Amino acid sequence: MLTLDFPGARRLVDALDRAICRDCPTEITDQLRHTLCKLIRDPEVRLPDCVFEPVGDHYARRELYVSEEHGYCVIAMTWGPGQGTPIHDHAGMWCVEGVWHGSLEITPYELTGRDSERYRFESRGTMIAGAGSAGSLIPPHEYHTIQNPSDDDVAVSLHIYRGPMTCCSVFKPLADCWYERDERKLSLDLTH
Repeated sequence: MLTLDFPGARRLVDALDRAICRDCPTEITDQLRHTLCKLIRDPEVRLPDCVFEPVGDHYARRELYVSEEHGYCVIAMTWGPGQGTPIHDHAGMWCVEGVWHGSLEITPYELTGRDSERYRFESRGTMIAGAGSAGSLIPPHEYHTIQNPSDDDVAVSLHIYRGPMTCCSVFKPLADCWYERDERKLSLDLTH
């Protein structure tokens, strides 16, 4: 079901539907990454204007499509200057993320320790992803942060999740390199 209509929407959905028809998460995410990179560069696919409008106090999440047949969903995220996330997971779902406009700073983390209430992570390096690039996360390698490194420009990314992404775990720093886990309910921002 198309939540937002835009030029090339059907082209985008058809390409994603073809990519998703694989047997394992690695094959699916590999094909989706490749497909998303092509779609970002396709001049016939133009995301709706609202996804280029930031929200003042948080990054915006706008649903573009939910596949009734395959179960995946497509969310456009708008990152105002300096906006980002804490370390978070994807609630056990695979995801493919592509930068549509601007650039994003992405830092993957590895879970290296855990006790009853605390978690320990190690950074696996930070990368700057520019427009046209895409990456994937497959549990248990799903912990990461995303931030718009620009002081002036908006960034837009497209996220394809295995299913509806309505909550996730976020991790807040404590002393001595430990983090506490909190569950966050995710909402969608209004479109115009």
